[in-house]
Amino acid sequence: MSRNSSVLLKYADKIAPTSVSEYVSVGGFSGIKQAISMDKEAIIEEILRANLRGRGGAAYPAGRKWKSLYHIDGAPKYIVCNADEGEPGTFKDRELLKKVPLSVIEGMLIAGYVFDSPMGYIYIRGEYRHIQKVFEQALKEAREAGYLGKNILGIEGFDYDITIVSGGGAYVCGENSALLNSIEGKAGRPRIKPPHLAEVGLYQKPTLVNNVESFACIPVILSEGSESFLNYGTPEGGGTKLVSISGHSKNRGVFEVNLGIPLRELIMGKDYGNGIVDGTLNFFHIGGQSGPIGFPEQLDTLYSYEALKEVGLSIGSGALVVLNDKVCLVEYIQKVFEFFVHESCGKCTPCRIGTTRILELLTDFIEGRAKEGDVEKLEYLSQQVSALSACGLGQSVNVALNSCLKHRRKEFEAHITNHGCPLCGDQNE
Repeated sequence: MSRNSSVLLKYADKIAPTSVSEYVSVGGFSGIKQAISMDKEAIIEEILRANLRGRGGAAYPAGRKWKSLYHIDGAPKYIVCNADEGEPGTFKDRELLKKVPLSVIEGMLIAGYVFDSPMGYIYIRGEYRHIQKVFEQALKEAREAGYLGKNILGIEGFDYDITIVSGGGAYVCGENSALLNSIEGKAGRPRIKPPHLAEVGLYQKPTLVNNVESFACIPVILSEGSESFLNYGTPEGGGTKLVSISGHSKNRGVFEVNLGIPLRELIMGKDYGNGIVDGTLNFFHIGGQSGPIGFPEQLDTLYSYEALKEVGLSIGSGALVVLNDKVCLVEYIQKVFEFFVHESCGKCTPCRIGTTRILELLTDFIEGRAKEGDVEKLEYLSQQVSALSACGLGQSVNVALNSCLKHRRKEFEAHITNHGCPLCGDQNE
């Protein structure tokens, strides 16, 4: 297996972001040129063999999603790129949109060709206003060069364009069905499934929704081949992965790594996180707010879908927030629930009320009011919210808390015995 490969950001610092000619000079648009020489089902089979797992967080196999949509009747079919990226600690899509937007456009273009789609939509996080301008310029230059618009690449009837939709800052719109509602001008609230978006998606038509990074991988698969892409990663998940490292890491930023790299190297290695600022590693939050918490004893795990799953961790959105030993774990979880309370759309009672009750209980731990039985109450409440909520936000609020209670339950119990802790402040001194 190759190591330290740069695929998605290989030429990011060597070409102008919106220059089609410079992008072409380093192999850009070779993916779509390869695609138009292939049978459309063969394109999907190539993506299946590459074992590209969705890079938005759920890690659903992209090839299976494409194959399912291909065999669904109905037209037009729409292509949607989820660039909302509202997950705290996640900023890897920002790098692609800012530095190599044409690779994202090419991935969406290939999808447009496969599904005979007339239109693609990219839903960009509202806070990325400056990046929206970069992407708009990239779209303009792609149209002028004949890669968007009418009769693309001289193919009669290959008519496809992409439009930008700006998000309004709602975390819940990162959920695909809420995102589609927002594009339609409706309230950004999740839909009840089934029907699934592949069948009834944007404007009630069959729709493909993929993440920014997922679309950027598609041209690589077609230009380099599925076997090459698979070899960048592991058998259960091909390719490289963009990882956002933040928190008390000496090196903070976006790193492109091969799937299968040791987690210890990712956090401690000089080429990546390079260790911990002002202390030692206490814990790390992996995959976003709805991802699990990891601990030092798990550092020898490989950063791959299957290996992380075996120890109760996950890649998720690619976020890796590193915390030192001066941070109280219980207080950190309280801040996680502050976020969930703030971002709950309010559609369903379990999430709207349940997250608030959990936050209140965690605040009791921090302020020295927690009592015997409150740890069990935390477990019960989080299980109920997860089981009864309507969408992925509420269903995953217990993931971080559960991992803490599994590995560091005594820290919660100590807050009851000691009425707080020195790290978060003893409220009864």
